[in-house]
Amino acid sequence: MRKYWIVLFLSAMATGIQAQYIPKFDVQGHRGARGLKPENTIPAFLLALDSGVTTLEMDVVITKDKRVVLSHEPWMSSNICLDINGKAFGEKEEKRYNIYQMTYDNVRQFDCGSKVHEKFPQQEKIVVSKPLLEDVIVAVENHIKNYSTYEVDYNIEIKSSPDGDSKFHPTVQEYSDIVYTLLDEYLPMERVVIQSFDFRVLRYWHEKYPEVRLAALVENIKSIDANLADLGFNPSIYSPYYKLLNKDKVTHLHRKKIRVIPWTVNETADMLALKGMGVDGFITDYPDRARKYKMTLNIQRNP
Repeated sequence: MRKYWIVLFLSAMATGIQAQYIPKFDVQGHRGARGLKPENTIPAFLLALDSGVTTLEMDVVITKDKRVVLSHEPWMSSNICLDINGKAFGEKEEKRYNIYQMTYDNVRQFDCGSKVHEKFPQQEKIVVSKPLLEDVIVAVENHIKNYSTYEVDYNIEIKSSPDGDSKFHPTVQEYSDIVYTLLDEYLPMERVVIQSFDFRVLRYWHEKYPEVRLAALVENIKSIDANLADLGFNPSIYSPYYKLLNKDKVTHLHRKKIRVIPWTVNETADMLALKGMGVDGFITDYPDRARKYKMTLNIQRNP
C-alpha cells in the first residue's frame, strides 16, 4: 500500500480535483526555483508551485544508509554548502564530503542555503539542509491539496556515471531500484518522469519499469539519431541543452512522437525563441518568468 497516496487521493476527491492533468506546455522548475530559492530544497519547490509550474525538476543521490536525498552533486558542493560548523570550504575539499559515504544524519548538518550564489544574485538565503525525497513529496502534496489545487509531475534525475559506480553512488540497478521503491510508496507512476545523462539508467528503467516515462538528457553535439541509436529506444522526452535545438530538430523529434523539453532556459528572449520552434516545454531556474508561456490550466471539478 502506498504511504500517503490513499489519504491524498481522498483529499483530492473531497475538494473535487481530478487526479491527473497533462499540460500542453510543460514549464519545469529547475531544482525547484534555483534563481529565487536555494536549489533542491523544499522552499524552492513550494515557490515553484506558487509560480505555476506543471513539473518539478530535481536531482537525487543515495546516502550510506540508503536514503534518497536531493542533491545535484553526490558530494557537498562548495558553491552552495557550508560545513557542519557553518564554515566555507573550497572546491578541492568538497569531494571529501561524499554523500554516498555519509549517513543522512550527517548530511542534514550541512547548511546548503545560506551561502551567496554568484550566479543567482536574486536567490533568497535560507538556513536549510538537503532534504529527503520523501519529505519533499509530502510537503509538495500537502501544498497542492491546500493551496495549488492542481497536481504536478515530478521529473527526477538519477545522477550516475560509470566512473562513479560504487564510489559516489550505487550501481545503476541498485540506485534505480531504491528510487523506484520509494516513489512507488508515495506517488502514482503516471506523475513521474525519470531523466538521466547516463543512458545505462534509462535502458534499465525501460526494461524493468516500462510504465515510467523517461527523458534522455543530452549535452553532446552528436545527431539526434545517433543519440537515439546509442540509447536503443525512443524515450518519451528528449531533453537537450537548449542551444543545441532548432526548429528542424524539434520537427524531427515530433515525427518520432518524442516530446522536446530543453534545459536550462532562463532568458525571456530564449523562451520566446524556443516556443516559436514548437518545443513542448522547458526547464528553467526562473519559473516566475516562464509563467506566461504555460497554457491555462484546465482543472476539471466534480459537480
